[in-house]
Amino acid sequence: LIANRREGIGVCGWILVSISFLLVLITFPISIWACIKVVREYERAVVFRLGRILSKKAKGPGLILILPCTDKFTKVDLRTVTCSIPPQEILTKDAVTTRVDGVVYYRIYSAVSAVANVTDVHLATFLLAQTTLRNVLGTQSLAQVLAGREEIAQSIQAILHGATEKWGIKVARVEIRDVRIPVGMQRAMAAEAEAAREARAKVVAAEGEINASKALKQASMVLAESPAGLQLRYLQTLTTLAAENNSTIVFPLPINMLESLGQKNRGG
Repeated sequence: LIANRREGIGVCGWILVSISFLLVLITFPISIWACIKVVREYERAVVFRLGRILSKKAKGPGLILILPCTDKFTKVDLRTVTCSIPPQEILTKDAVTTRVDGVVYYRIYSAVSAVANVTDVHLATFLLAQTTLRNVLGTQSLAQVLAGREEIAQSIQAILHGATEKWGIKVARVEIRDVRIPVGMQRAMAAEAEAAREARAKVVAAEGEINASKALKQASMVLAESPAGLQLRYLQTLTTLAAENNSTIVFPLPINMLESLGQKNRGG
């Protein structure tokens, strides 16, 4: 990498630097206004002396000294940058076309690498984020994309961090903001979900009927052992019906009473 080279400026270079320094001394204090630059707290200045990076380290924050004619400098912002990925047309693993957009948060931690190793670090990161989003989501099914956004975002973050580390970039976070699918697919998924809910509801209702029948069987066995208990149950039922302000009260008759009346009628 260019940022890691350790080469001097040579004898001619030192001669030119000395001449530039003498020029500053001769024109002092007028030249001081052109030589002193202010670097903000969140910025770093990469100084090039005769085309080479000075001391392989960014300057700042505060005041820095720039020699005329021999020095050039570039300011680099170290604050976190928000990179919005526009909606991407992606074909998932199960051949479903989706539109996915996201957000990437990153910052420059090495100003020298960001200036010396890539032409436009922000554009390069933006294009790499787009490509990585498409490549990663293309290997996932639609269900995995909808259910595993956090895992997919972490995978994209790891790939971006490994690729941009040599550019002096640290990817702090990746978020998948929205996943849009065709209207027809939305209707099909809604119908499938509704059918699944209805199937689960029928299974729950059938299980409830089984449990209720078992409870009724146990209750009938208990009442069969005590005829007086059956009469008390009848009275409780009448009390419940009367409490509802009904004009008609249905009085249940025991089945065995009806059977005995039927036998008497046949005997007569």
